[in-house]
Amino acid sequence: MTTLNRYMPITGHDCNIPSLLIDTQAPIDVLHDAAAYRIRAVTQLLENFAICDDAPKGAVVLQELSLVCSILLRDGCDLIDVTTRRMQEQVLQ
Repeated sequence: MTTLNRYMPITGHDCNIPSLLIDTQAPIDVLHDAAAYRIRAVTQLLENFAICDDAPKGAVVLQELSLVCSILLRDGCDLIDVTTRRMQEQVLQ
């Protein structure tokens, strides 16, 4: 198994010079908490949007909502990926 680089750019932001990085050597519980926070935020946003009858549901609003959700979910998935790799490395040691 290959060792992770210390800092991994998030995959949701395509840029030649990454500015948002994940510290792959951070404690696993910290990585997990960061992922869970983002996923819970998206869940809460979608649940609130789904039950709100007064919210505008135009194409632009839905497009912006989709973008916000995809950014948070991608970050969460990146963090879960790092956490999974770290846990697999620990099992193999």
